[in-house]
Amino acid sequence: MPGADIEKGSVEAIPPQRALGNGAPAPSAPRTRIANPGTLGLFSFASTTFVLSMYNISTRGIAHPNVVVGMAIFCGGLAQLLAGMWEFVVGNTFGASAFTSYGAFWMSYATILLPGSGITAAYTSKTELASALGIFLICWMLVTFFLFVVALGKNIAFIALFGLLTVTFAALAGGELGASPASTKAGGVLGVITAFIAYYIGLSELLASEAHPIVRLPLGVLHQKKD
Repeated sequence: MPGADIEKGSVEAIPPQRALGNGAPAPSAPRTRIANPGTLGLFSFASTTFVLSMYNISTRGIAHPNVVVGMAIFCGGLAQLLAGMWEFVVGNTFGASAFTSYGAFWMSYATILLPGSGITAAYTSKTELASALGIFLICWMLVTFFLFVVALGKNIAFIALFGLLTVTFAALAGGELGASPASTKAGGVLGVITAFIAYYIGLSELLASEAHPIVRLPLGVLHQKKD
């Protein structure tokens, strides 16, 4: 009976090309190659850190860091945040955590400096404001130290970067909590050094992404990847 024949028969899936009378195989979707977002994040971090650190040293008598607000929002903040999001896409948890965290740091620091935020105006006592900023910097010193611990298994450049950045935050926090201009200036000097290390790593990654780099900058890899 017809029902039995149907049960005994097999059902074959027909590709769309055959259904449309075209026996050619379906074209494969082009593979998208995602660029390394590391250089963007490192250059953005380094540039904003360099500018603020120069202000902390009181270069050319500069005592107010407010010019850095624009860079903190868009360069150190937004650009780093975007770099962090793309690090998530490429599967780099360390890079994603670092860039996103420091992007948030710069945005929050810029918000503190913006007069319209009313944050600094809420403190009638300079000592209270300094204490609040000191605790803020200690928090980021801790975050940086945690990243430093992870960096110990990566390469010498990252160890130097996060090690010096940890000490930089400690010096800046000491300058606020202890009302010590010398400690703040020390933090500024360390910040400039940290910025140039970040520039170095960013340039190294940028050169490594080129098909024919003019030179390669070593990062001091501690553990070679096994194939």
